[in-house]
Amino acid sequence: MEGKLPIFEKPKVELHVHLDGSIKPETILHYANKRQIKLLADTVEGLLQHVAYKEPLSFTEFLAKFNHYMPAIAGDREAVKRIAYEFVEMKAKEGVVYVEVRYSPHLLANAKVDPIPWGQEEGDLSPDEVVRLVNQGLREGERDFSVKARSILCCMRHMPNWSAEVVELCKKYRNDTVVAIDLAGDELISCEAFSRHREAYEEALKCGIHRTVHAGEVGPSSVVREAVDILKAERIGHGYRTLEDPVLYKELLDKNMHFELCPWSSYLTSSCCSDFTKHPAVQLRNDKANYSLSSDDPLIFGSTLNKDYKLAKKYMGFTEEEFIQMNINAAQSCFLPETEKKELLNQLYEAYGMILSTEL
Repeated sequence: MEGKLPIFEKPKVELHVHLDGSIKPETILHYANKRQIKLLADTVEGLLQHVAYKEPLSFTEFLAKFNHYMPAIAGDREAVKRIAYEFVEMKAKEGVVYVEVRYSPHLLANAKVDPIPWGQEEGDLSPDEVVRLVNQGLREGERDFSVKARSILCCMRHMPNWSAEVVELCKKYRNDTVVAIDLAGDELISCEAFSRHREAYEEALKCGIHRTVHAGEVGPSSVVREAVDILKAERIGHGYRTLEDPVLYKELLDKNMHFELCPWSSYLTSSCCSDFTKHPAVQLRNDKANYSLSSDDPLIFGSTLNKDYKLAKKYMGFTEEEFIQMNINAAQSCFLPETEKKELLNQLYEAYGMILSTEL
């Protein structure tokens, strides 16, 4: 279905993609062998049978996929840096010129939870060191592949105890690839300590750290309202259920809120109707909303960014002009400093044959 030829061959910007969902299967097998960690398979094809899927599952079943391969990566210094470097290489092959990649420093460190998510003992790799290693991998990838890569650090809904440290890491490593904070995980989990996420986001706002939130993917529109009103989100990850609340939807249109859409992901996680002609992206496009397309978790969804673009063209009628506009949307809504954002926009304008902008 995906095919080899890119549907949109001009430079692209991607804002919603997870580092731990973008790992090469060969790299997973390499570190499983090196660390003598037994996985469900010892070949690429066998591993993908357990990790990647092509038919819709529940969101809980999707999250369980990470358990099948993260034991090989989490807690290993060399592996953490390598996956960041290889991620940039992957995006270069997809024609991406700017990407914001997100991850949980604690999950890559194999930090203590009950139970430890990947079934291993807690290691000596700290979340702080994880961020430094990812930064190194991204910077080296940027140097070698000419893709500007920045990172977003994720708080996790089910682990509010981590959130204070996440925002401190955002503050410590701002301007060293880290550009924002995110809240990820299962929206349907009831979190009695949500106040700790709120406190982290209040600190982020106070310190000028940019903010995005996974909301309205599988959770109701009220989660989007919470993200906007309480967490002061500047962008919404997914946000499909926003359309179920016309008042909220109009408010976010008026605010020019950016929606980070992932069509193929939304199908496989059962977040949206399986009929792509009725996908929320269609209404957002028709309403001239601020949105862009991203690949979310390419390893698990068995895709590249090109698949999402092909879906948008084949089933939603997207034109090249609309692909251009949504990439400009992404550049305008990215979390780069204003000077670098202007440089990125001018890079796109030149590539798209448009007049260079003098102002944002």
